[in-house]
Amino acid sequence: MILVDIGRCTGCRLCEMVCSVKNEGVTNPTKARIQVVKWDTEGTAIPVVCQQCEDAPCAAVCPVSAISRDSATGALKINNEKCIRCRICVQACPFGAIGYNAQMNKVFKCELCDGEPMCVAFCEPQALLFTDSSKASFVKRRFAAEKLAATYKHSR
Repeated sequence: MILVDIGRCTGCRLCEMVCSVKNEGVTNPTKARIQVVKWDTEGTAIPVVCQQCEDAPCAAVCPVSAISRDSATGALKINNEKCIRCRICVQACPFGAIGYNAQMNKVFKCELCDGEPMCVAFCEPQALLFTDSSKASFVKRRFAAEKLAATYKHSR
């Protein structure tokens, strides 16, 4: 799974660029499997990517079972041969991490680049971290503790 350290994200959107090139062969952020949501007035940018949910709502609602977990990477993958493009999975995703390419008539999401996510490899500020889902809770707690410690230091 890909974890996001929002405190490190600079909003450069390089993750979107490399993702769209890797998956679609074009530099087009709208075709990326990761999307950076920016709040310019607050100076905040948050990369949003599929959380590879254990009890994935997208897979649960698919009427043709076109979404399944890859046993090697743990990624939820869309079988475009089975997919009927009803886009119920797009609506069911609580993170908004599933997209639809109208030109190619296909639903798409992050499939972890077969275990080597390009967005993570090219993220210079290291705001993205690829980790095993069993270690994700530990890493999230560490991120939270670091933020609390930084807040505490600044308040003294």
